[in-house]
Amino acid sequence: MSRKPAVANMFYPGDKTQLMEQLEQFIKPDPKPRTALAAISPHAGYMYSGHVAGAVFSKIKIPETVVILGPNHRGMGARAALASSGSWETPLGTVPINETLARYVLDRAGDKIQDDPQVHVMEHSIEVQVPFLQALRPDVTIVPVCISYLPLADCESIGLALAETVRDYGNKVLFVASTDMTHYESQETAKTKDQLAIDRILELDPRGLYNVVAKQDITMCGVMPTTILLTACKALGSNEVELVQYTTSGEVTGDYAQVVGYAGFIIY
Repeated sequence: MSRKPAVANMFYPGDKTQLMEQLEQFIKPDPKPRTALAAISPHAGYMYSGHVAGAVFSKIKIPETVVILGPNHRGMGARAALASSGSWETPLGTVPINETLARYVLDRAGDKIQDDPQVHVMEHSIEVQVPFLQALRPDVTIVPVCISYLPLADCESIGLALAETVRDYGNKVLFVASTDMTHYESQETAKTKDQLAIDRILELDPRGLYNVVAKQDITMCGVMPTTILLTACKALGSNEVELVQYTTSGEVTGDYAQVVGYAGFIIY
């Protein structure tokens, strides 16, 4: 199955030349990019959050395979849905799914992750990450996993399964969690709430992140993917987290009454 772009000409340009021109505004490749274990990147329209995503990916040496975890905004299909075969199309070309690694993930995760490509057809959270990866690594392959609501125990179980899979796989893999932060609150409130989540991410505290988002009513749409990613990173021995950038939509629109927060992180 070849997945067609769902949000080209909405979240980002549908024309290859225009898309590359926009990406070049956001991506400023580091002369000495570092090998990272994971990244956390926003998924709004590029005019709002593309500069944050670009700042994150510019600093990373992108490996051949990237496992992208994104929230399921529609809530349909399997709660954890992996697309295990085929490819994804963007205006920059076709990105194959790493079918070998995808099968390993399904085998290791048991019934916690289902092979359900239909969940991905209209979901934007993973799609908007892919052109950044293509621009920096044209031969990149992906394993896309779309996450709906999951209890903490399931997030932890999936995170541990991903860590075990990557450890056994042997080749370099980058995890990416796709998330925006607080939605449609004032700039002041959004920054206060988001700082609570940011603090937990900087401490590599997946359980603390999951709990503070729930207790403080932080509308972080990708909290489950991020919890899974942090769990995997801890299991793989990560001990360094960098907050690359935090901003809000208000900095673009000038409307600070109702903003969306965007944060970008790298985990080594």
